[in-house]
Amino acid sequence: MTHAATRPRPETSSAIAIASSVSRHFGDVTALHEIDLTIGRGEFVSIVGPSGCGKSTLLEIFAGLQDHDSGTVTIDDQPMSGPRTKTAVIFQESATLPWRTIRDNVAFALEVRGVGKKERRERADELLATVGLARFGDHYPTQLSGGMRQRVAIARCLSMEPDLVLADEPFGALDEQTRLVMSYELLKIVEKLTCGVLFITHSIQEAVLLSDRVLVMSARPGRFIDEVPIDLPRPRSEDVLASPDAVALHERIWSTLRDEAKKTMSIEP
Repeated sequence: MTHAATRPRPETSSAIAIASSVSRHFGDVTALHEIDLTIGRGEFVSIVGPSGCGKSTLLEIFAGLQDHDSGTVTIDDQPMSGPRTKTAVIFQESATLPWRTIRDNVAFALEVRGVGKKERRERADELLATVGLARFGDHYPTQLSGGMRQRVAIARCLSMEPDLVLADEPFGALDEQTRLVMSYELLKIVEKLTCGVLFITHSIQEAVLLSDRVLVMSARPGRFIDEVPIDLPRPRSEDVLASPDAVALHERIWSTLRDEAKKTMSIEP
C-alpha cells in the first residue's frame, strides 16, 4: 500500500519527478516555456494559473500522454518514455466502468495485474474504507453522486500503489459545496500518502488546504512566476483555512494570479 502512519516531510525525500527547461509548442503557439519543476516523494505540489496557461499540458507530459519539444523529463530517475504503471492519473471526469460494481471498479487495476480474486476484494474493500465508501462496494456508478464517483476514482488510483499521482482538476465538475467537502475528504487521504502528487486546480483555497507548495503559472506561454511554500502544520484540519497564516497565503497567491488572469482575457486566441 502507499499509506503510512505519518506523512514524511517533503524536504527530506528524494525526487520522484523532474522537469528541466521543458517547453511545448502547438504550431505558432508556445504553451509552456522552459518549465523547471521537481516533485519529491511524499510531496504534494499544486499548480494554479489562468485558463489556457498550460497546466494540463504539463501534467500530461508528466503522465507520458504528450511529448515535450525541448528540455528533459525524468520519473524515478528514468527518462520519460511514455505512460508508466506506477504513475496514476485522475481526471475531472471519474471514468468509472458502469457495468462493474464500485468494488470491481476499484479492483480493476489489481485484476489487470493478475492479483487473485480474494486479495482483490480485500484490498478493494480496504481502499473503499479509506475514501469513506465502505458501504457502497456492491453499488454501481449510476447509483452514486458525482463526488462519490470521484472518491471511487481516487481509490482506484491508490490501488495501483503509485509512486506518482497526477490529478487534473479532479473536483472541477462538482458544485461548490460538494467540491469543498471533497477537498476535506482528500485532505484526510493526503495525510497518509507517501507518493508524490501533482495537483492542478483553479481553487486557491483547495491548493492551500492540501499542498506543501503552490506554484503560480503565468498566462500563455506558461511559466512559473511564484512558488509559495505552504508552511501550515500537519496534520491539518478543516479549520486551518480560517487561520491568519492561511488567509495570508491565499492573498499572496491571488495577488499574483489576478494579474495573470487579466492578461489572459486580453490574449488573442
